[in-house]
Amino acid sequence: MNPALLITAALISTSALGAALDPIESAIQHYVQVESYSVIIRSMKQDKEEQLRYYFKKPGFVRMEFIHPHGGAVLVYSPLTQRVRLWPFGERRFPELNLNPSNPLILSSSGQRVDHSDIGALLENARILGGRGKIEVIDISEEMNTSHIAVTGFENNTVGHVHRFDLWFDMSNQFPTRVISRDLNGDILETVNMDAVELNSPLPESLFQPE
Repeated sequence: MNPALLITAALISTSALGAALDPIESAIQHYVQVESYSVIIRSMKQDKEEQLRYYFKKPGFVRMEFIHPHGGAVLVYSPLTQRVRLWPFGERRFPELNLNPSNPLILSSSGQRVDHSDIGALLENARILGGRGKIEVIDISEEMNTSHIAVTGFENNTVGHVHRFDLWFDMSNQFPTRVISRDLNGDILETVNMDAVELNSPLPESLFQPE
């Protein structure tokens, strides 16, 4: 065989193997199989804690039920209307606000939009940062059934002000259970813990399209 073809084949094989071993790509491939999920999110940023129940259903329906600090508030996003319905004092209780996802009232403190808030968006950001940096397996705990992956941008590369993601995955389903994001100085931007994860559980349409 032509030596050049042998070299090309070897490069293709090495590239394919690298992709197969990339834990972020692996998590993304697992996430492709997830049609819906629910999770309790606990977020800590600058000593301010937020807790909510988060529901997601493809192709992009989102429901957030706030526990703390805005206990009782409900937010629903529909990809069909590309609008957000917000009940500050409980579902179907006055007032009901109809908002654009870019409305500052419903942006997170880091500027994240509700229509880009699912795990798929997180994994895509990690993949982009990894493409501009490195992806490392920090630790694998068979006892806890978790893997700790670090994604760090080279030099001053960031994605949404994040220079490094530390992600902990449940190895049984490759779903993240904890994420710490850091800036260029290594300071923590946000810590997110995800508990009570339920994947592909049946979620009624009424959750995302309440009357």
